[in-house]
Amino acid sequence: MQARGQLMKEHRVIERMISLIEETAGYIRKGNRIDPELVDIAVDFIRTYADRTHHGKEEDILFKKLDEKGLSTEDRRMMDELIADHVYARKVVQKIEQANARYRNGDESALDRIEENLRALVDLYPEHIEKEDKVFFPASRNYFTDREEEALLEEFMEFDRLMIHEKYDSVVESYAKKASSG
Repeated sequence: MQARGQLMKEHRVIERMISLIEETAGYIRKGNRIDPELVDIAVDFIRTYADRTHHGKEEDILFKKLDEKGLSTEDRRMMDELIADHVYARKVVQKIEQANARYRNGDESALDRIEENLRALVDLYPEHIEKEDKVFFPASRNYFTDREEEALLEEFMEFDRLMIHEKYDSVVESYAKKASSG
């Protein structure tokens, strides 16, 4: 498997979650209340899986290696757009999290902010993924030898191995704080 093949498999998982997020946003738009924990799950998924794990491999490994290769002007522009999309998604997730906290504390108007920002993710990700899958990833393949491609895939796997430990170390710490304060 090529390194970008792993990223594309992750895109399929992200697309599935974005579809579920779209359903949640539609439910809110129809005037329904939602369980704040459902929003927490979406925030955790986008923050941990889509951003920290998936975008982490792109930014911390693939894009850094491409920087060393001297990208064409067009490929550089595309990579910069993709990074800007990642930054935007982080800001949107933060807004969702803040609105969800307000909603949890009884601010019904925060539901509109949750819905608006869930929609922002729904609007962003399909186009972003298509740019990567159909334009950027094929173009970036031209910068690597087969051996370099294999090394990228190995780095991706090591990155994932470390991420699972980081994620659950954080879960344990969060649980310990809640348990000691309650």
